[in-house]
Amino acid sequence: MRYLPLTDTDRMAMLEKIGAADIDMLFADVPEDARLSGPIPGLPAHASEMAVERHMRALSQKNLSAGDAPFFCGAGAYRHHIPASVDHIIQRGEFLTAYTPYQPEIAQGTLQMLFEFQSQVARLYGCAVANASMYDGSTACWEAIAMAGRIARGKRRKVVLSGALHPHYAEVVRTMAKFTEDEIADALPTLQGSPDLDGLIGRIDEDTSCVVVQYPDILGRLSDLERVCEAAHAKGALVIAVNLEPVALGAVKSPGEMGADIVVGEGQALGVGLQFGGPYLGLFAVRDPKHVRMMPGRLCGETTDAEGKRGFVLTLSTREQHIRREKATSNICTNSGLCALAFNVHMSLLGEKGLRQLAAENHRLACLAADKLAQVPGVTVLNDNFFNEFTLMIGQDARQVVRNLADRGILAGVSLGRLYPGNDALAEGLLVTLTETTSEDDIDALCAALKEVLA
Repeated sequence: MRYLPLTDTDRMAMLEKIGAADIDMLFADVPEDARLSGPIPGLPAHASEMAVERHMRALSQKNLSAGDAPFFCGAGAYRHHIPASVDHIIQRGEFLTAYTPYQPEIAQGTLQMLFEFQSQVARLYGCAVANASMYDGSTACWEAIAMAGRIARGKRRKVVLSGALHPHYAEVVRTMAKFTEDEIADALPTLQGSPDLDGLIGRIDEDTSCVVVQYPDILGRLSDLERVCEAAHAKGALVIAVNLEPVALGAVKSPGEMGADIVVGEGQALGVGLQFGGPYLGLFAVRDPKHVRMMPGRLCGETTDAEGKRGFVLTLSTREQHIRREKATSNICTNSGLCALAFNVHMSLLGEKGLRQLAAENHRLACLAADKLAQVPGVTVLNDNFFNEFTLMIGQDARQVVRNLADRGILAGVSLGRLYPGNDALAEGLLVTLTETTSEDDIDALCAALKEVLA
């Protein structure tokens, strides 16, 4: 009775209060043929808590987890080292149980944390202002497209997606666009060393509200955003840069500096961890302050109180939860505050110098791995450039190769066939990711196992 504390006496008292002889009377209006005559078929009988724990533990041992094997998976979800102090801080009661800071006089800590988080994201992205986070990178991507439509005042309805945008992000965009009048012009990635910018730019016209470019892209390549921005701005369109690996921005020029109008992305890589798929953290920033009122979500600001002391407030909250629905910029009714705190703590511990050192180590390991993997017979490194992620062409279905390597205790990466099911042209691609958690021994193990499997 641990989770069902009511006794039979309690139940009888409730039935007597409502005038029912027994529980079956509560279902008298349900037709007989719709009622179960016994236990639900296929479901096991109830078990003790210890028995359930034992069963779940046995199931978990069938998994090969990221921390138990050489790990080279990425594609938008990255394994980085998270200092123990991050988890310690976010589990403090005042942070873990904090809710929406509607009353600033009792939520100064939460508001200051969000303000600092916004400052970090804005600087990381090279933008003027960032919001207090969103659900995840994919929904932030769609919210950026919706924002571009508002800035265009509905006069432009074409959205040009780079073929090298993460396919899950593109799918979210297509799903949301079913409920708007936006025309989504997307494509598949081209298997070449550099992104097909000519093809992307050629799809921009006077009806385009925005161009969405991933940086680095789904194959790990770095685009010349300045060229894309110049072409898009010449047609009156905005550029939305999508970043899935924030550590990369410790080594490469930020999207805002290169002219992107809106920069969005996934913050999971810093402070949050893989965690079997969530929760994640959407980042959202704009380069031009004049667009701030078109932004979705919340925005925290710094001010002074009546005594001249520094304080923090909820400056903007253009959500339908706060204002009339027709005036709202988004139906996003919350954010990822706890994940934002984890991001904030991790970034604070790193500092600018630490982030640049972390990025340099990621890139060093990726270059080392690319050089060694290129020597494996049958393997070609596709990329002309990359940060910590690159694509291998291996001459056979990468999905089966990944499976065979997993059987050998190596999580070798993400097959393009998994990201683009049914597309035979991409089936031989394998996306490999290196972070500071990867050792040089792990790289050697991957090279040896891959050589064996491909042979």
